[in-house]
Amino acid sequence: MKTRYRLSTFVMAAAALCGVVAGCQSGVPETYSESGRQADLYPDVAGVTVPVNIAPLTFQMDTTEVEQMVARFSCGDKSFTCGGEKIQPDADDWRRLAQAARGDSITVDLYTRQEGQWQHHEPFRIYVSADSIDPWLSYRLISPSYVTYEDLTLNQRCLESYDERVMVDNMLCGTEENGQCVNCHNYQQQNPGRMQFHARQYHGGTVTVYDGRIRKINMANDSLLSAGVYPAWHPTLPLIVYSTNKTAQTFHTKDLNKIEVYDAASDMIAYDVERNEATNIEADPDEMECYPFWAPDGRTLYYCSAHFVVQDTSVVRDMEVIRRAKEVRYLLYRKSFDPDTWTFGPRQLVFEHPDSMSATLPRVSPDGRWLMFTLGRYGVFHIWHHEADLYLMDLATGDVRPMTELNSGDTESYHTWSSNGRWVVFSSRRDDSGYTRPFIAHVDANGHATKPFELPQRDPDHNRQLMKSYNIPEFMRGPVEVSPQQFADVLKGEGEKVKYVGRLNIKH
Repeated sequence: MKTRYRLSTFVMAAAALCGVVAGCQSGVPETYSESGRQADLYPDVAGVTVPVNIAPLTFQMDTTEVEQMVARFSCGDKSFTCGGEKIQPDADDWRRLAQAARGDSITVDLYTRQEGQWQHHEPFRIYVSADSIDPWLSYRLISPSYVTYEDLTLNQRCLESYDERVMVDNMLCGTEENGQCVNCHNYQQQNPGRMQFHARQYHGGTVTVYDGRIRKINMANDSLLSAGVYPAWHPTLPLIVYSTNKTAQTFHTKDLNKIEVYDAASDMIAYDVERNEATNIEADPDEMECYPFWAPDGRTLYYCSAHFVVQDTSVVRDMEVIRRAKEVRYLLYRKSFDPDTWTFGPRQLVFEHPDSMSATLPRVSPDGRWLMFTLGRYGVFHIWHHEADLYLMDLATGDVRPMTELNSGDTESYHTWSSNGRWVVFSSRRDDSGYTRPFIAHVDANGHATKPFELPQRDPDHNRQLMKSYNIPEFMRGPVEVSPQQFADVLKGEGEKVKYVGRLNIKH
């Protein structure tokens, strides 16, 4: 049976490949009828705006089965045609046409064949921005289960092609009772040579890469609530701010948001990457601080915090947080920072929703003008909240608005700005409500975004067939050059114990 399955798979793959090649060699059909409407496509690429250096957009019919598709891509007097069961443009053809359409648009004429009859659908446009995008994106791939995470990987993907590589392979470090979770990859200014990620459980620790030096740090310390969790690299200094969190989760049978991840307590710490020293910067037991993020000038630290006072001292704090989970609301704050003395100022309120909704994940644009964040009804982990949406604050005026051009009827959560500030990537469950996938959109100087497009794949159905969620999409200026085996060897070693200090030493 297994042999027959593999043979049939090979035959079907070969036939599909031949169909694509033949389709790309064939031209527009001579005889056809007009459908009078645009085709229903997956991914939905009609009317999107893409970077000039993005990999070819591929697509297929979404709900209608067809025998063949032919698409003519054109801009002015330049064009190319391709076809098959799916539309998968040749990379060189796409690149040449995208350059010609820079600052303009590509018109797509689509023809489909059913029962031997061709139909021509209403043309649509793909707008090509002159703004390029960072060439690499990294993310964690995770199955939608908290039972097993052995096959977790941290991956990096070239956005100018379909080249995808594994950065960290969890299976190289251990399995079952000797396994761990890997998460929270982060970079200093999209620099792949300065990055960090965490491992939890058996080989627990924080791995840092700093100008060629790879270290595993053990941040367990009696003076810290926990090891560092959500990281924020300072734009220029060897300094990372983390939240320290006591995180847990509950599972619901009736609530639409089936999983609730919450913090029973959380503080914030500053960590000196070179000296391996850490200190608390926020440790109020009645405040739960989380998700730090630096302004691009390195002089302001944004974060969110929820005020939570224990009312029932007869139960442990964790249980009271669970019982009152829908009361927990996070507000946005900021603290000033002096890079000459490495000292933080008092916190200042940035945003409190008038209807007491919960604001998380503040992310400031590289020009310092815009603050994008996620808003949900309550709580801190909005990736599981179907009502969560993206919002944008104008830091010059304080005006806040929902990003209606990006939001859908389902979850929008983790988001990151590109290094030039013209693109954002964010996680969304809009496809099927079950899996988060990366979507990319252009944001202009006035804070207006275009229709987002899904991360392009060589096979347009790849993301739906993958059956994994993409977590924490982060732009990168290039690939991480450390091999998965190098990371595994470091993870399996002993971690350097962090040194707790009353304040960080500024002399480097």
